[in-house]
Amino acid sequence: MNKRKLLGTVLTSIVVGWGLASAQLSLAADQTVRVGIMSGEDEDVWRVVSANAAKHGLTVKVTTFSDYTQPNEALSQHDLDANSFQHKPYLDAQIKARGYKISPVGFTYVQPIGLYSHKVKSVAALPQGATIAVPNDPSNEGRSLLLLQAQGLITLKPDVGLLPTARDIDKNPKNIHIKELDAGIVGRAIDDVDAAVINTDWAIKAGIKIPQERIAREAVKGNPYRNFLAVNEKDANAPWVRTLVDAYQQPNVAAEILAVYHGATLPAWNGAPQQ
Repeated sequence: MNKRKLLGTVLTSIVVGWGLASAQLSLAADQTVRVGIMSGEDEDVWRVVSANAAKHGLTVKVTTFSDYTQPNEALSQHDLDANSFQHKPYLDAQIKARGYKISPVGFTYVQPIGLYSHKVKSVAALPQGATIAVPNDPSNEGRSLLLLQAQGLITLKPDVGLLPTARDIDKNPKNIHIKELDAGIVGRAIDDVDAAVINTDWAIKAGIKIPQERIAREAVKGNPYRNFLAVNEKDANAPWVRTLVDAYQQPNVAAEILAVYHGATLPAWNGAPQQ
């Protein structure tokens, strides 16, 4: 093949390749994805994510929820394309209970769960027979009991994993009473109990002062409760998923997370800035 013919072939290949790439970009520019999140501070975070995504041809339509059980059901029913509100133990419990085919696709942030009290200033000051409220969904109750164990208040049976229940308490030297409540109610019930284990987002919604009223917090290092973006399994490799994840895992999103949650929530993807 002579040089002129070879050059023509190469140029043709470039033009054809560029044409295919342009078509893909056009499709991306027309793509709208529906994302379910929890109402509140996350709405501010997602305004930044949406702006990032728009720069790369992806329109994000956000739907807010006030109940943890709704976003996965909406995703499973294809009323959403993605959601962003949960960690792996919670999703695993939902999959076991409801058979969802949902996959994590990218980490977002971690909200270390805390033990709060309006009656005592430390874990050691909790009285004999103290009542401690905990969320009643399987993953967050388990998380709460593991925190109480880490603080030396109870001992759980061996090999309970990440989903222990009150029935798995093996030793209870202070005769702690566990009061199970809906996750959204625990924070508002804090004055009716000696202490309460509350998810960070619900603590903020309940007007609890973080960290002033927190007497214990789970460790951040090695935390299995990092939240993530999730999609239906069949969409896990769709091109828009990578664009959405990249739009989230940006420095301006990390800065917004730290700002709106007042440092109580931390970006959880690799390389994200911490406070």
